[in-house]
Amino acid sequence: MSHTPNRVVTDELGPAVVANGGLPLGSHMSIAGGAAKAFGRGEEAGCAVMQIFVKNNSRWRGAPLRDEDVEEFWAERERTGIWPAFAHNTYLVNLASGDPAIRERSIACTIEELMRCQRLGLPWLVIHPGARGRAGIETGIARLSSCLLRVFDKTPDVDTMILLETTAGQGTGIGRNPEELAMMLEAVDAPGRVGVCLDSCHIFAAGYELRDSEGYEETILAFETSVGLELIKAIHLNDSMKPLGSLRDRHAHIGEGEIGDAGFRNLMTDPRLHLIPKVIETPKAFDADVRNLARLRRLAGGSWHGGTN
Repeated sequence: MSHTPNRVVTDELGPAVVANGGLPLGSHMSIAGGAAKAFGRGEEAGCAVMQIFVKNNSRWRGAPLRDEDVEEFWAERERTGIWPAFAHNTYLVNLASGDPAIRERSIACTIEELMRCQRLGLPWLVIHPGARGRAGIETGIARLSSCLLRVFDKTPDVDTMILLETTAGQGTGIGRNPEELAMMLEAVDAPGRVGVCLDSCHIFAAGYELRDSEGYEETILAFETSVGLELIKAIHLNDSMKPLGSLRDRHAHIGEGEIGDAGFRNLMTDPRLHLIPKVIETPKAFDADVRNLARLRRLAGGSWHGGTN
């Protein structure tokens, strides 16, 4: 049994953000060899913030998180100044599933990952709302909210917030628009325990324009009206291989997909989104993270210089 106390869960921007001109930008980094190893990889790629998995993404359960793992993680956090780091849960989880056994395993997995996030001091755990199968939207949302309330009931002392990620509307996935996200938040009704993660590829594939100024403003207004920008805690920046409204989730390198430079320039220069940590989940290849992050910095232009105040 671990005797290491929980670290303070904080979303304060770290020194690497200040050193990066006040730009809270990074990537999803591998935890191969241990979660602490992600910091060195993030540092090499030029990350100021970072997203990770907190265990093997292809398994329902992970190896126990040892005290020395936690200590190494925090030592690397202090050394690199990369913060916040936050987590994405395993893709196996489906809290909206019509299969009770899948829902039970998903609940158990989410609880485990929340507890791991708490020990590491991570502020957020991003989850996909799930797929409803043959059931209607309302039933899918009811399943999700019921499962989340059970998760929260089992983790009363956990400070890590769950972020519901926007989806592309592919298949029977729920969460394809701000209205559905608002329905989820209302059904859960757990202030401080649940928020939203916006994904550029997903909302674009779901039919929300990002490229021209008028369409972009309509998109942001839709989220502001239905969800509230204060609940958007993190943003995934991914270009889309598929066109607007395709309902297909296919990530592309920044500026090389259908969203293009114009869409990311809008996202990177919007003062309403300035301090929201942003990570890329673009295809991994040699130096791809370095190139994608550099392109986003160029698109941000001078709007970030001068720090985070």
